[in-house]
Amino acid sequence: MSRAFVKEDAQGPDEDPPERPVSPQPNYVTPRGLKSLQDAEESLLAELKGFEGAQEDDSKKKIKRGLERDLRYVRARLESAIPVDPANQPKEQIRFGASVVIQREDGEKKAVRIVGEDEAEEGGETLSWAAPFAQTLFGLKAGQTLYWETEAGAERWSVVSIDYR
Repeated sequence: MSRAFVKEDAQGPDEDPPERPVSPQPNYVTPRGLKSLQDAEESLLAELKGFEGAQEDDSKKKIKRGLERDLRYVRARLESAIPVDPANQPKEQIRFGASVVIQREDGEKKAVRIVGEDEAEEGGETLSWAAPFAQTLFGLKAGQTLYWETEAGAERWSVVSIDYR
């Protein structure tokens, strides 16, 4: 076969998969986020035990290397974790760990919880503390308003409630 039809960057059975990028931001975690990282480490270790002695099978080697890569990532996140107890945050202000209800001027309400980067879900109810919208919310109190620029124009949101449960 001609080399012209072989993908140069294809991963062979003896090559490690690319490392998962680790955020340069401080790794603030909620108690739930820390537990999730610990559970992920346990799960990966248990899964790796099933691959002991998988030196001859190329497909098993590739899966094992992916699991080892994921374990390195989770351990790096655990080592850099900065636990933040939401119970110690100022109750009247939006800070890390807050569950917040906001309302747009057209009446649409949205509930978000400000969490660590690994705990955030894109499009979900959890928002990374490092996200620009979360940064805009920080320091606000119930009843205060913020303006958020979108593709459709500026939106006005009011803070309805703040909770740290």
